[in-house]
Amino acid sequence: FNPSSIPEEELISTAELRIYRQQIDDAISDPQPTGDDGLHRINIYEVLKPPRAGQLITQLLDTRLVRHNTTQWESFDVSSAVLRWTRDKSSNHGLAVEVVPLNRTSHHQGRHVRVSRSLHPLPDADWSQLRPLLVTFGHDGKSHPLTRRAKRSPKQRGRKRNRNCRRHALYVDFSDVGWNDWIVAPPGYQAYYCHGECPFPLADHLNSTNHAIVQTLVNSVNTNIPKACCVPTELSAISMLYLDETDRVVLKNYQEMVVEG
Repeated sequence: FNPSSIPEEELISTAELRIYRQQIDDAISDPQPTGDDGLHRINIYEVLKPPRAGQLITQLLDTRLVRHNTTQWESFDVSSAVLRWTRDKSSNHGLAVEVVPLNRTSHHQGRHVRVSRSLHPLPDADWSQLRPLLVTFGHDGKSHPLTRRAKRSPKQRGRKRNRNCRRHALYVDFSDVGWNDWIVAPPGYQAYYCHGECPFPLADHLNSTNHAIVQTLVNSVNTNIPKACCVPTELSAISMLYLDETDRVVLKNYQEMVVEG
């Protein structure tokens, strides 16, 4: 893995290795397993030294018991390894995945767990969508807790009042703006926008700045000065999964993306 693509100011909190595993054909006709029947243990190791013939020096990071008759993504905690890679700025030798059956009797030898890997891609599957992913969770240290939401305005009635400054719905579809080639999830989000008139005198629920109040006052006696603009006063963040320059999947919290008021 190449941790140099992680910005230096990024503070990594956790990291996960996500592996896709597919139900094998033999498991479809198997009766519902009980006890240890069909159980496998998946172990995730950090490779500490360059691999030699028939020998790996590793350290266990995470482990999980799974059944052979399900198809799903599995997530494993590899935070300690990734934090060390980013802190020490040293080269790493990757991760090792081990699958061990709990029941080794001949009756169960045909049962195994199949995980996606580039050497043997899954049939009829898009490898770019099912390949193992290293996902890091972090922030740039600039985020701030959201302030208390302003009191909602009373329901506006009448045609004239509906033209006043308020929040309107705006759904942003990333495919429409050409961002779907690098944003993995979500496909879009409700951003909202502010639009409308700011009449004199400004109502309390508009959360006006002192400058906006003065500008609106001047406009009431001199129309050459424009009215105050209808703009957001409170914004919140959303989390997005995206691909960086090295096709690494990153989860990041983007500030000031949603109009709250």
